[in-house]
Amino acid sequence: MEFKLKTISKAGIAEAIAKAELYRYLNEPEEAESICRDILAIEPGQQMALRILGLAITDQFRGNSEDRCAEAVKAFQSLTNRYENLYYMGILHERRAKAQMNAQYAAHSLAPLFHEAMRCFAEAEKIRLEGNDDTILRWNRCARLLQTHPEFDEEQEPAGFDACDT
Repeated sequence: MEFKLKTISKAGIAEAIAKAELYRYLNEPEEAESICRDILAIEPGQQMALRILGLAITDQFRGNSEDRCAEAVKAFQSLTNRYENLYYMGILHERRAKAQMNAQYAAHSLAPLFHEAMRCFAEAEKIRLEGNDDTILRWNRCARLLQTHPEFDEEQEPAGFDACDT
């Protein structure tokens, strides 16, 4: 049986965003994702909904072929603020690397993901607002992971890196 989705009102967007954030905090990313899709159905470029959607998708990464990396990339690439685009793409790469690390992927396949995350964070750092150290905090976390896992080949740089490769 197929059900027709109902449309939320534009007046309810702010409340829906608050609910999506709450569901992410409650570790219910599927609920947050559903709410964001309802918002984007009536306001396709809604920046907060795109950001939360991308994060909710990356919250679900398990380090396997079912990870919907391309969907998260699409959401983050739709962010119009260059800083946010870079910062959230960095988070995507970092989360993919961590999920694959937890899934016991080989270290040589993880290092390029961490390197790409750090590249995104470094680029975002250049254009961040004064006092916003989020990119530095994320970069440092990636650096610490690389430092504490000697099996990572820190000299390896990704060539022609695609966000959803590996």
